[in-house]
Amino acid sequence: MVPAAAMNIGEVERWAEEGNFSYAIDPSYDAGRGVGEETVRYISSVKGEAPWLLDFRLKALALFQSLPMPSWAPLQKTDIDFSSIRYYLAQGQMAERRWEDVPAAVRHTFDRLGVPERERRFLAGVEAQFDSEMAYANLQKNLADRGVVFVPSSEGLRRHEKLFRPYFGTVVPASDNPFAALNGAVFSGGSFVHVPAGVRLEKPLQAYFRINSENFGQFERTLIVAEEGAEVTYLEGCTAPRFETATLHAAVVELVALPGAKINYMTVQNWSNNVYNLVTKRGLAREGGQIRWLDCNIGSRLTMKYPAVVLAGSGAKGEVISLSIAGKGQVQDTGARMVHLAPNTTSRIIARSLSTTDGIATYRGSVTVAPEARPCRSHGRCDALLLHPGSVSHTYPRLVGNGDGCILEHEAAVSKISEEQLFFLRQRGIPENQAIGLLVNGFFQDLLRQFPLEYAVELRRLLEMEVEVV
Repeated sequence: MVPAAAMNIGEVERWAEEGNFSYAIDPSYDAGRGVGEETVRYISSVKGEAPWLLDFRLKALALFQSLPMPSWAPLQKTDIDFSSIRYYLAQGQMAERRWEDVPAAVRHTFDRLGVPERERRFLAGVEAQFDSEMAYANLQKNLADRGVVFVPSSEGLRRHEKLFRPYFGTVVPASDNPFAALNGAVFSGGSFVHVPAGVRLEKPLQAYFRINSENFGQFERTLIVAEEGAEVTYLEGCTAPRFETATLHAAVVELVALPGAKINYMTVQNWSNNVYNLVTKRGLAREGGQIRWLDCNIGSRLTMKYPAVVLAGSGAKGEVISLSIAGKGQVQDTGARMVHLAPNTTSRIIARSLSTTDGIATYRGSVTVAPEARPCRSHGRCDALLLHPGSVSHTYPRLVGNGDGCILEHEAAVSKISEEQLFFLRQRGIPENQAIGLLVNGFFQDLLRQFPLEYAVELRRLLEMEVEVV
């Protein structure tokens, strides 16, 4: 990692622009602008989907058109011009299994982002989505021989319908919220992962989602099912170039941990500041199952994301660890939700946010305990660091317990950079920006340790950039 003090302004600009590039693409498939029945039928036809799936899409479209935004949301549907967005752009329908077979412009994109290198070094499998479809998908042969499925969602629906369909739309129904409904209508891309009983993946799987086109909406849908006693870690990376016009990202992620299974889902997003990032992520944990979300939110104009775990079996465990940075003109509206439906369940929410200049960081946490879930325990903590006088932080915890036998805890703290610590570092010859960078890294340090080393280094670098450029 390069210290902030060692970076000149050219290096800062280069790093800040690392994901800010795009290639001119002539798509083979284009649904045009705007969303309606014609758009939905075009997407379904291009994919050659079964009638039941087209019916699902059309019902989801009707829900999107009728569902209002929640009253508390920092966004209304009228804030986005849905008629100008392009809902489906693709070079092809099938993901390649070799990087050399991927179209040149797409391959160069992922080469610049370092995805092939990561696959060679420490990943068990990689998928890379470019606009609407996965361009590349590969799984190590030894895992495929053990029955592990790791394919794009469209391929999962075609080739593994008996594994996919029973869980599709059950954890996050299209009626959940307007953007889950929109995803249900026009979804494309995303991953399907199925890990057989007793199989434990020692290396993580990764999917990388890249938006390349202007006025575009990306609507991937991911489903991960871990059978009894299985274990899997899934890494998600997201970037987009910066455009003057708005870009929409509205994904849906469903996790199912069957008895004794463990799912770790890690997200590192570094969206450009024209992206509306409005996603719905939820997991269902059965008896003794464990679901853990590690969520890092950097960039975007507005992020609304609240990973959830429904603890539906005795002894199930849920955890959300969230890190967010709200820079100039950005709103990070993030948090977590835990639903205890069975006894002896435990949950934990740890959230940490940094606000710079006029950035707004909001935490929304919700813990609900059903009467039949006693005894159970939940602990939540959110900490916010304000870097400038105009920085803003909000905290909205909600704890609902029914009856005795459940222990619900929540604590929160908001602070500024310590003048004493800053003075101490500057007296030892450390420039102010580097000193602030050290204090910010210290604020996030224990959360960064939760990520794989390669990602922790990248996150520290992004943190330093946020401090250096403001």
